[in-house]
Amino acid sequence: MEISRLSGAIGAEVHNIKLEILDAETLGPIRTAFHEYLVLVFPDQDLTPADQITFTENFGPVEPHPLRTRDSVAGFPQVLILENRPGRPGAPNDYWHSDISHAVAPPAATVLHALVIPEGHSDTMFCNMVRAYETLSLGLKGTINNLRALHSGRATYKRSLGKNDARRIDPAEVKPPQVHPVVRTHPESGKRALFVSPHFTIGLENMTAEESAPILSVLYEAAIRPENIYRHRWRPGDVVIWDNRSTMHYAVLDYTEDMPRKMHRTTAGGEIPR
Repeated sequence: MEISRLSGAIGAEVHNIKLEILDAETLGPIRTAFHEYLVLVFPDQDLTPADQITFTENFGPVEPHPLRTRDSVAGFPQVLILENRPGRPGAPNDYWHSDISHAVAPPAATVLHALVIPEGHSDTMFCNMVRAYETLSLGLKGTINNLRALHSGRATYKRSLGKNDARRIDPAEVKPPQVHPVVRTHPESGKRALFVSPHFTIGLENMTAEESAPILSVLYEAAIRPENIYRHRWRPGDVVIWDNRSTMHYAVLDYTEDMPRKMHRTTAGGEIPR
């Protein structure tokens, strides 16, 4: 197994390994690399849905999407199908976010297995929220260290109303906003990271939207500086896992419905942010 850094900010590629035959001896270095690089890319993989679930379980209990916004693989409700094809364009994810941060216990990690990719299109960008926090001034850190933010799934609900592959969601399924710390501590690495996003964060606790906006704007700006981003160019067979506790991601929407794209997604459950 060889591990090579993908950018100065975030991400590494792992070579000479087959995830369907991963053993305990190899898992240790992979977990260490995961906590160091936050995003790991495994090229040339051929995972069955069962294989993908087994791999994901190494990072937490595998959970279906709470809003079941898309179809899942038959017999494997934990494996969500992300698909774009003629007559059924995929739901856009072209915004910075951490997956399902509006849950009581947001996911620890997300795994995507690329099956069909429009060549040269549909990249995904990742940013390092640990580094974003570390670059803030001491004064701003002092201001935000004890703040909490409200996260809501309503944006996902609104997206499901569009003409895409998302399932229509009953409004009753959208829970009230969930409150999480603006700065969370990773339960394994101990590193502190920003935990807010433009898509799911709707404001700061005990503040109006107008009062929250300037603070959140500064945090978002720190997160998505070019030097803090890795942009992944997908290839069929890629398996990518990222740490939702320490990153945001953005799916570049530069393809149309006549450019087929298909991925399988699994999610490893996490803990209540502290």
